[in-house]
Amino acid sequence: MVRLKRTYIRQSKEMITVLFNLPPIFGLFPLLLYIVLSFKKGMHPLVNVSICAVVGAILVQQPLGGLGGIIYKSMGSFLALVGFIIMLGSGLGMVLRKTGVAGAIVNIMMRKIGVKTQKKAILATMVSSIVLVTLLGTLAGANAVIAPIVIPLVAAVGLTPSTLAVIFQGAGQTGLFLSPFSPPMVTLMGITGLSYPKLLICCGLPTSIVMWIGTYLIALKVQKDTSGKEYFELEEDVRPSKNYKIDAITKRATSVFIITMTLMVVYGIFTKGGASFVILVMLVASIVTGIAAKMPMGEIFDNIMEGCGKMMWLFFMFVMFDPFLNFVTKSGAFTAMLDLLQPLISSVGKMGFTLLTVLVGIFGINGAAVAQAMMIDSLFKGFLPSVGISMELWGLIVLIGHQITSYAYPGVDMIGAMGLAHAKNIKPMLELAYFAIIPGTVILACVASLIL
Repeated sequence: MVRLKRTYIRQSKEMITVLFNLPPIFGLFPLLLYIVLSFKKGMHPLVNVSICAVVGAILVQQPLGGLGGIIYKSMGSFLALVGFIIMLGSGLGMVLRKTGVAGAIVNIMMRKIGVKTQKKAILATMVSSIVLVTLLGTLAGANAVIAPIVIPLVAAVGLTPSTLAVIFQGAGQTGLFLSPFSPPMVTLMGITGLSYPKLLICCGLPTSIVMWIGTYLIALKVQKDTSGKEYFELEEDVRPSKNYKIDAITKRATSVFIITMTLMVVYGIFTKGGASFVILVMLVASIVTGIAAKMPMGEIFDNIMEGCGKMMWLFFMFVMFDPFLNFVTKSGAFTAMLDLLQPLISSVGKMGFTLLTVLVGIFGINGAAVAQAMMIDSLFKGFLPSVGISMELWGLIVLIGHQITSYAYPGVDMIGAMGLAHAKNIKPMLELAYFAIIPGTVILACVASLIL
């Protein structure tokens, strides 16, 4: 934990002068521009983030000739890893479709489990996402694994891509609040000194329950608004059929896939595998399933590459997202926002401090989640004794402050969920964001300040 804190301090000293000696707060302009362009009809997300990255580079006076080196460096960032995971998830999906495993799973689940209504499909997908994110401790990785399986299933009952995207982010992210080895929970245990069970009861479960209720209600609304307007583009052989009969080869490949995934997930639990482990999960599952279906090795990799190609744009977008966010941070814009709010801290009570800190965390601090949590802790922890904030309440504040940021801005988690769900409309995601921020977690934190 000390190493993380020192890393952030070193990064904060790298802040440089903004163009024309403008106040650091102007460094927020690329972020605001990104939000505005997100609503522009026909604006491709990759074009949007590229434009804003260049604007950010100009603002912090980064020589444009050095952008190549910065992009090269971002290829090894966590954001690039997330993009790569999503690509491999699409590759696995292509193998499952070509081997007939996807069709077998859909038809078996539709007939045996009886997920025949849209409400049941929403609940089933929520549970699947929550469980796998909790087990693997990674949002994008877990959703990338289940996406190729659940998409044909939910498409069969008429769910839309926007509805699925809302579920992936809203329900999936709560798995991070439940997992004992997820980055948020590990960070909170280090910050507060509390045990995992204590944090789960005081922080993880309350936040998750609020988000589950909100996600389900928003998903129902989005489904109603987008039904008949959005469709998944699926091949006929993955749609459920009453007369569907599985042949011996497909049955064997399906069984091998299920057993492989089960063993890999169990292994991931015991070894505390994170995002990097998910890469191995998808590669092994793709290869083993293809071999079980008697697919030549070369064809297996051709199918993986074909699936990856469909998400190549998203990978490049994530690569560009890293320098984009770094330019905003280097401008000192986030620090400037904190400086503006600092005088208010001494004049507010326990609930006021809770509200202020949560809002600053959600809107005023952005970046990698762990560094974000450390920043909130280093800035405000000194005020806790005088304001009367317990460690249990502080854990909830930091959890909300550094995790709900992904709803405040159309960032990596939001766009990643949209990419996995094949959704292109960002407005439903913002509907979820409106709930997550105000009637959801902010009010939860204020109520908790009266109890904890």
